[in-house]
Amino acid sequence: MDNNYLILVIDDDPDILKILKDNLELDGYRVCTAMQGKDALALFKKRPIDLVILDLMLPDMDGIQVCRAIRAHSDVSIILLTAKDSVTDKVLGLEHGADDYIVKPFDYLEVAARIKARLRRSKPANASHKVHETGNIRLDPNSYNVFVGGRQIKLTKKEFDLLHLLLEHSGKVLEREAIRQALWPDSKLYKWSRTIDVHIKNLRAKLGEQPNNSGYIVTVAGVGYMLKTSGMG
Repeated sequence: MDNNYLILVIDDDPDILKILKDNLELDGYRVCTAMQGKDALALFKKRPIDLVILDLMLPDMDGIQVCRAIRAHSDVSIILLTAKDSVTDKVLGLEHGADDYIVKPFDYLEVAARIKARLRRSKPANASHKVHETGNIRLDPNSYNVFVGGRQIKLTKKEFDLLHLLLEHSGKVLEREAIRQALWPDSKLYKWSRTIDVHIKNLRAKLGEQPNNSGYIVTVAGVGYMLKTSGMG
């Protein structure tokens, strides 16, 4: 793997920052660090960050807030570092945009493995490059552009991947577990969380659907979701 990636590490513990920075640089990555959320967000705006390692507990703002702020403008991979070992905290982080989590104390080898996995998935080698057009929706996986009725809309990486998956299987019902396996293969937590529902809701809103309108995406109760082969109705 080409290690010329820039990783932003955010943690208020100087020892953890040093351990991660030193080891990541030994592995060939470029690294920048921040001890506070506001400083991290300022860095993120200035530098072309490829991956973020984010501590959940920061002195100036909650790590979840930082995660949401980054996710509002970027699809960069985010790995949470947390001393909290409760399922609720992990699910909360994942549902607000994080891609993975590691519980402190951690082994650097695990961190390195998670980083490699996330960077591989951020540029999937075998992704379909076919332009999809269904009804009023046009999705181009080569340029990451999505148009609805000729109007371009902005999606997060996960929303784009979800729409891409639905378009590839338009007219067919995708079971929730199939969606989870395709988009969140590493996290068993999603079996019990509402992450898929949240992403569907956000995607529907961006497609211009009304809350009480079946629109493009149809919910099949107890099974999953289906993208209609025609426009909204």
